[in-house]
Amino acid sequence: MLGNNKNKEKIVSNNQGLLNLIGPGTEIKGNLICEGDIRIDGKVEGTVTVGQRLVVGETGIINGNVQAAYATIAGSVVGNIQSAQTTLLHSKSSVKGDIYTSQIIIESGARFNGKCVMDNLVSSETIEA
Repeated sequence: MLGNNKNKEKIVSNNQGLLNLIGPGTEIKGNLICEGDIRIDGKVEGTVTVGQRLVVGETGIINGNVQAAYATIAGSVVGNIQSAQTTLLHSKSSVKGDIYTSQIIIESGARFNGKCVMDNLVSSETIEA
């Protein structure tokens, strides 16, 4: 694990336009901040804040709240999702939490347990910790 405090680690990426990857078998405990795009195929326990596009692959797991411009989920999220633009739940996805978004697409077979609030003015204050 990075750093000395395993529960309060923060990983920051400023690579706008580049794809960041959390691969299968990788587990992060702490908050994740990325200003560009990121794909998660491993496991993250903590808040995930993405400036652009978040993709959670089929093997990806997030236990914590998510904030992104665009969110594409094919894996599992336990926590609230806030997406300023579009949220896409693929057929093998599982979401347990509320979704705040401007537009939502849910494929047949996706599992979603929570409420969905659709508003063109989704803001960073929408999700409570």
